[in-house]
Amino acid sequence: MTITYDKEANAAYIYINTPNNNLVSKTVPVSDDVMIDFGSKGELLGIEILNASKHIGTNREDFARIRLLTTQS
Repeated sequence: MTITYDKEANAAYIYINTPNNNLVSKTVPVSDDVMIDFGSKGELLGIEILNASKHIGTNREDFARIRLLTTQS
C-alpha cells in the first residue's frame, strides 16, 4: 500500500497495490470527499480522499511532511 498527498489540492490517494499502469474504469463516490477506484476486472485500485487534512485530523503543513508512505502487506 502506498499513500501520497498533494498539499495544494489537500488530497490524499491510497494505492491498495503498488502504483502501476492500471487504468481506473469505475469510480464510486462514498461521500463528497471520498471516492473508490476500481479497475476493469473489478479490482480495488485505490481510494481518493479530498480535504484530507480534515479527515486525517491534522493541518496541511504537518500532513504535507509525509510525502510518500509505503507499507508492505
